[in-house]
Amino acid sequence: MYYYSCGKLLITAEYLILKGAKGLAIPTKYGQKMSIVKNTEKNIIWEAYSSDNKKWIDCKFDLNFKLIKSKNTKTQYIYSLLKLLKKIDEFSPGFAGQGLKVLTNLEFERNWGLGSSSTLINNISNWLNIDPYKFLKMTYKGSGYDIAVAKTKKSIFFEKKGDFNKVVQTNFSPPFKDNLFFIHLNKKVDTQSEVTKFLNYKNEYSNEILKINSLGEMIVKENNQKQFNEMIKEHEEIISKIIYKKPIQSIHFKDFYGQIKSLGSWGGDFILASGDNETPKYFSKKGFETIIPFSEMKL
Repeated sequence: MYYYSCGKLLITAEYLILKGAKGLAIPTKYGQKMSIVKNTEKNIIWEAYSSDNKKWIDCKFDLNFKLIKSKNTKTQYIYSLLKLLKKIDEFSPGFAGQGLKVLTNLEFERNWGLGSSSTLINNISNWLNIDPYKFLKMTYKGSGYDIAVAKTKKSIFFEKKGDFNKVVQTNFSPPFKDNLFFIHLNKKVDTQSEVTKFLNYKNEYSNEILKINSLGEMIVKENNQKQFNEMIKEHEEIISKIIYKKPIQSIHFKDFYGQIKSLGSWGGDFILASGDNETPKYFSKKGFETIIPFSEMKL
């Protein structure tokens, strides 16, 4: 059996999406594959391969989820996998049957933040026919927008209202998209700890959510790049105040002639740069190697 889920990028409402803001998200051309093969040895073999086809998880468990052996696998990954297997068994008791082998293959670097967890959750949910949102809630913290993107494979507005998820498909393909680039900051932020930290803030951010929702609706329709830049700048300023961090452009890219927006957890993963055809050179000179044009990233 074979399963595939595309990755995602959250364009608007980072952090506030956890408090019910409406976030604009896009699917990426990079995703994760998962294959399930029968195994006659009465155990569970789990192998995970990175985008360069190197094995980063190589574990064998018995049918009671006791580790039999692992090879070149960090302890934290073994622990996470063990927790995941036990959660899978809660949702689908006896899922392993008489034994199975699970193979996963990422198409993107693990530190890119495109959804190595959410694509895995969606693949597992498709395999076992379980609710991916409930499964996500039991395994990782998060709003669930990444699951919605994996399910629809479309640009969406995602809004969480209690236990209800409102998903509206949209089209985000601005006429100036050739001037938009995604640059990886060569850092990985611990999304789970960032999520936990923000959820601990007691403020409901009602006014900020209204502003972010309005900006998202304008951003997706905007045809003028100058206006678009003003909108993403305002978005940065709003988020900056609620998470007590300065916008990245004011720290590292003061001389950039366009506008930069952080994506996801601030300080790592990707940023969105709105510039021109010289933008890749600007970031390349500053030592950034992963510079992906909008059309090469968005599915």
